Amino acid sequence: MEETIRRVIEHEAQAIKNIPVNNSFREAVELIYQRVHQQNGKLVASGMGKAGQIALNIATTFSSTGTPAVFLHPSDSQHGDLGVVQKNDVLLLISNSGKTREIIELVQLADNLYPNLPLIVISSNPEGELAKNADVFIFTGNPQEVCPLGLSPTTSTTVMTVIGDALVVSLMEKIGFTSEDYAKRHHGGYLGDKSREKAKASLQPSPKERD
Repeated sequence: MEETIRRVIEHEAQAIKNIPVNNSFREAVELIYQRVHQQNGKLVASGMGKAGQIALNIATTFSSTGTPAVFLHPSDSQHGDLGVVQKNDVLLLISNSGKTREIIELVQLADNLYPNLPLIVISSNPEGELAKNADVFIFTGNPQEVCPLGLSPTTSTTVMTVIGDALVVSLMEKIGFTSEDYAKRHHGGYLGDKSREKAKASLQPSPKERD
């Protein structure tokens, strides 16, 4: 069993290292910054199945770090939840195959509501319909799943999570997000306490300033 665990860890670590780092990350960050921080829109993240769980995680992390974001379930969008989308928003869509039917339908419905909403797509398929319609396409590197069947989303979702983290951290740096800002958005629990402690520490004068 230990050998299997080591193999899984090594496989997924290598897949992360193989993520193509190119200008698409910068373009995605700039697009989110423009729509959310300059035009008062928000990030709307969506995905189906396990990709949807990654999209939810990315949305909540963005929100807690100063970039308003929501998760929109693609199926629920067909039953009224599409109303959360507004004209200055940007869509972040996650689909390993790049051709998930529900996500494609979401794009069509959103375009019918507000034409030409910008799309950021994270996918393993640069030839998929979603990639071809994206304003910004972020390629996962199409890693092989570590699942012994090669079917269950395992390595692909790990890579998607890391890509989301890279976007979040880049936005935090771009907007100059601080511990004090974090504390205002995350009051409860250990992280709330820790952020307030860091915020207080940052306001204390240095020994040189006290002298």
